Amino acid sequence: MARPSRIAAVCLSILAALVLAACGSPKKSATTTASASACAKSSLPLHTPGVLTVATDSPAYPPYFEDNKPSNGKGFESAVAYAVAAKLGFTPSEVKWVVEPFDSSYAPGPKSFDFDINEISITGPRAQAVDFSTPYYTNPQGIIVAANGPYAHATSLAAFKNAKIGVQIGTTSLAAVTAEIKPSNQPDVFNTSNDTVTAFKIHRVAAIVVDLATAFDLTSTELSHTTIAGQFQAPGGDNWGLLLSKGSGLTACVDKAVSALSANGTLAALNKRWIASEASVPELH
Repeated sequence: MARPSRIAAVCLSILAALVLAACGSPKKSATTTASASACAKSSLPLHTPGVLTVATDSPAYPPYFEDNKPSNGKGFESAVAYAVAAKLGFTPSEVKWVVEPFDSSYAPGPKSFDFDINEISITGPRAQAVDFSTPYYTNPQGIIVAANGPYAHATSLAAFKNAKIGVQIGTTSLAAVTAEIKPSNQPDVFNTSNDTVTAFKIHRVAAIVVDLATAFDLTSTELSHTTIAGQFQAPGGDNWGLLLSKGSGLTACVDKAVSALSANGTLAALNKRWIASEASVPELH
């Protein structure tokens, strides 16, 4: 008889618990509570405790970074990084910048940062090795040529089919040149943005393709007597995202921060402040 009595007691206990749960005041589930607190600063799985480690390349160029000092908060991407940091609960003094070369940022493996911001386009192959936030900027490509050269008044991408084009390795610009311009000659590919600019200066290439925001800056600073012949879209668009290690525990929280900055107009305001208008550049097809 002991076994039936024990079973009956257990059943009565379960029934009582169910009644109390049904009649008691509503409470958030453990899952909901955990989700709500997961992005609290103290809960974030950081590379270095108490510090938000942000990476970018070196040198870092305008209009994304000013004076090659990502930590000064000047330039579009520097300002975006600090805005995201603030949403996550960090003060500027709690943000640490580290150097990560562009073409190694999206390589598989562990990372020495919490997120990387470096005009990194979101692509399928890259997303297999790393995580991306929701886009913080969408950028077309721009073609820089000599202002008095034969390509200055091009009206189509076909005009560049026989041009010697320079582009940086590992960039969406390289993929865009190959897929959209389809040049007769293989483009000259360079390791860094600086090398690409130098090749244009010494007339090794007749045109260089970079993202449009960079094209605006280069033609107004480093590359005198040049113009942006036109803009065009990269295959599938060119959305930039903050890059995190694959499966990072920070991804959802960073994504939430970027989405909030988009919704409240912060990203649009930073875009307007730091990146020139696209309106004056013809779109080429």
